Amino acid sequence: MQSPSLLTTLLILLIGLGAARLMAGKLSRLAVPAIVVELLIGFGLGNSLLPYNAIAPLSGLTELGVLALFFQVGLEVRGDLLSSRRGAILRLLGLSVIGPLLGYVPLVLGMRMAPATAMLCLACVAATGTGVTLRLLAQRQALQTPTGRLLVGVSVLDDLPAIALLSLAVALGGRNLSGGSGGWLGPLLGIAAALLSDRIARWWRRQGWAAPTSPLAVLILLVGCAWVGEVSGLTSLLGALWGGVLLNRLSEQPPQVGGLLTVISEVFLPLYFISVGMRIQAGTLLEAQAWGLSLILLALAIASKLICGLGITDRDQRNGVDRWAVIFGLIPRGLPGLVFATTALNAGVINPPQFSALVLMVTITTVVGLLLLERRLVLHPGDVEAPTRNNQAG
Repeated sequence: MQSPSLLTTLLILLIGLGAARLMAGKLSRLAVPAIVVELLIGFGLGNSLLPYNAIAPLSGLTELGVLALFFQVGLEVRGDLLSSRRGAILRLLGLSVIGPLLGYVPLVLGMRMAPATAMLCLACVAATGTGVTLRLLAQRQALQTPTGRLLVGVSVLDDLPAIALLSLAVALGGRNLSGGSGGWLGPLLGIAAALLSDRIARWWRRQGWAAPTSPLAVLILLVGCAWVGEVSGLTSLLGALWGGVLLNRLSEQPPQVGGLLTVISEVFLPLYFISVGMRIQAGTLLEAQAWGLSLILLALAIASKLICGLGITDRDQRNGVDRWAVIFGLIPRGLPGLVFATTALNAGVINPPQFSALVLMVTITTVVGLLLLERRLVLHPGDVEAPTRNNQAG
């Protein structure tokens, strides 16, 4: 069968995107996240009209939406956001690291996984869907509440251990999933580049210059930082996130670049989720291995975040932090889990049934986590908002 032309491929993808938008709008009343609809549309296309190989020339464009979302997350990371409630953030971060590691022995001995594959699965379990969590918090106007600020701080930092597990999987597997080279030298050079760029941003700010906000300048910063993260082995996601942090540090006033990033993410991010769905082979869903592994990973994913609830003390709750809202907000694996799984499949570290299991785990945790978080924010708004009003009154 002859592969469709580039324009035909693009047209089919855009029609699929339009159908996903229509379905997501109707299903939003049932609190079904758009990401689930896009994965389902992609699964249908990939197993019927448009095999995944046909969209290979467009893979770079779909990844641009992913990078734009992480760049937006970086823009939200201000110094006061991460410095507040530092003790609670560190406690939650430590528990979030320990939880997934408890699954290493069952995966290696029970599922007979290679160490590199087990570490990759644990990286997906340890990841947190920062983007989808932030979006829901913003919609509910809870981003700047005590609970929201703690959730954002933990969510952003929570992906760092996941990236460390990804790097360990690379070392154990003898292959670099992110395309970099040089073992641990690459990440060290990437960290050095981040520190140097931070010094440059501080110097720029002392000069009193405005942050560049033209579309071309923002795209250069976004893609450049993502490239440094990719070639250094720290992943393009972390590089894009740092690019947003860096742009925010160039000026005292938050840069007004939301319009450009919104256009990019609104168009290309759904295409990325569709492309992930296209990679799920229908035959793998008939294999017991995929469903068995997905159930194990799902149990581990939920349990590891429930453990994080132990990091919320009575003092934190008296200061306005809602323990259950934090737990529910950390459950979605969202974008990072899908990116890790897709990258691992490309590198041959996991097989198609394992990829399907990871996508199932990411999808279910994202749906369940967002449903629970939204319900918590709607039914218990006073637990989140009242302390904030009291603080403002004091």
